[in-house]
Amino acid sequence: MKAARFYGPGDVRVENIPEPVAKEGQVKVKVKSPGMLKTSFIFSTPLINITPGNNLRNGICGSDLHAYLAPIPVYANKEPNPVTGETVPVTLGHEFAGTIVDVGPGVDANKWAAGTKVVIEPILSCRKGSCFSCSSGHHNICPHVAFIGCSGWGGGLAEFIAVDLLYVHRLPEGVPLEIGACVEPLSIAYHSVKRSNFKPGQTVLIAGSGPIGLFLLKVIKSLDPDATVLVSEPAAIRRQFALEHGASQVFDPIKEDIPTAVRKFVPPGVDVAFEAAGVQASLDNCLLSLRARGTYLNVALWEIKATIDINLILSRELNITGIIGYDHIHEEVLQLLGEGKFKNIEKLITRKIKLDDVVEDGLKRLISEKDKQVKILVSPS
Repeated sequence: MKAARFYGPGDVRVENIPEPVAKEGQVKVKVKSPGMLKTSFIFSTPLINITPGNNLRNGICGSDLHAYLAPIPVYANKEPNPVTGETVPVTLGHEFAGTIVDVGPGVDANKWAAGTKVVIEPILSCRKGSCFSCSSGHHNICPHVAFIGCSGWGGGLAEFIAVDLLYVHRLPEGVPLEIGACVEPLSIAYHSVKRSNFKPGQTVLIAGSGPIGLFLLKVIKSLDPDATVLVSEPAAIRRQFALEHGASQVFDPIKEDIPTAVRKFVPPGVDVAFEAAGVQASLDNCLLSLRARGTYLNVALWEIKATIDINLILSRELNITGIIGYDHIHEEVLQLLGEGKFKNIEKLITRKIKLDDVVEDGLKRLISEKDKQVKILVSPS
């Protein structure tokens, strides 16, 4: 079968590899027809029509783009991964949904029948009793946290994947696979909002309106349709997307002083600020835009070390936290998705390409067109 294989930074190859077989406790998922790439930095205006089907859709996360540019610990390298035991090359793709085509020994073939639409929760951990995080049930903060599609065990940018049933969730009836592929990044946003302790009636600043920023916006609006959500974003087209998806007001951090602009709308400062850009100026703007005892939550993956004004935190008694992945919320997100709480997610899909073109017309396009692309559909067939 075809698969996009990660050999290291700057080296992703589309190759033919053996088709997987469902082993004990596994299901085999079909990864055929459009998969989906996504970066948390990039936007585009053209929209495509979503067509129904029973094939898997996959998304490349902003972290995949980071890994393509520079080493990231969670991605496989030349040393065996502590959880998967794999080394490079590994198949990419950790944001995906698809249809079951086969089950392995020990799996109820009636419950998990062929054709069942499923979502994969890709987060992996050591699951050892001696691990405080895992034994507490918080697998996302395991010291050895890993991901399907990053650290090994197959990935969504291939024609098939065999995956342990432990990581499989049923997609709600009527939800298309394209939306199912968004459950993973949507879960990151949902976990972020829960960690921030956001409550209806509070005011919010989102710094960075890539897909994760937009998912944050959607989650907040699902909890409080009347919430005041301000968005800081340098790209004009991304600011427009934020307005179309419910932002109360958008700001250009290149032209405006964000803390001053924020206080024109919310005089004491916002209750919660989400940093989803991963740049120092954005972090500073978030902290300075908070009211006293407000909450800063870091969502972005940083390529460089950041600095924080500790005296600012002390003088305003700010709450500072962050997230990595998500923690036991896929089922909750899927239920809300099935209830129609998250609207117009399909409007973020902007382009279709073939798997053979995943590097030149996918990853490299996402790097070079940072103000034009959001999600790119990738077809293995």
